[in-house]
Amino acid sequence: MTPPEAGEEFVVIHTNFGEIHIRLFPEIAPLAVENFVTHAVSGFYDDMIFHRVIDGFMIQGGDPLGTGLGGQSIWGRPFGDELTTRLRHVRGALSMANAGPFTNGSQFFIVQNSGLHPYDQAEFEHALTRLDEFSDALGLYLGDIYPAELIQHFLEHGGTPGLDFSHTVFGQVFYGMDVVDAIAAVAVSGNDRPIYDVVIERIEIRVFSE
Repeated sequence: MTPPEAGEEFVVIHTNFGEIHIRLFPEIAPLAVENFVTHAVSGFYDDMIFHRVIDGFMIQGGDPLGTGLGGQSIWGRPFGDELTTRLRHVRGALSMANAGPFTNGSQFFIVQNSGLHPYDQAEFEHALTRLDEFSDALGLYLGDIYPAELIQHFLEHGGTPGLDFSHTVFGQVFYGMDVVDAIAAVAVSGNDRPIYDVVIERIEIRVFSE
């Protein structure tokens, strides 16, 4: 959750609950960042809602229909996943919503979970004792997939590691997680849609200065 470097672009999501500041990673997920930034600059996301909100999980937006079934990429077609060991679904991660592999469009979500599912908690605690174990199937050591430092971060700050390697992470909140938490806490209907609209008023691109 460290802030960007001086001179680096970042985004501010202006909502009716407050501002969320997000660092982007164009060198790791260039397609997802280009898609998001281009949509933001064009005003595509203006006045959209967070249509799916699950407290203890994530908040999701980017669908002009507000149903979870709409939206498209800037190229007019789905684009590929950019999966990597360098970015994970820790608390505050900005990631592409999808309907399966290579189905990215305009929808995105922010991980809000401040803890871990008990299964993930137990798995990570056990994994710390097996970092030198080699996986023949993956051709990697367990510590290459989940380094000790990353495991400790998940244990201390939370996240949704079960989404790693199936959704493209392309940003990280560094200011405004209190706003994300406030949005996650709103009353929702049976389909996880907020009863009262949580609005993305606009998304602004800024240059970070210390």
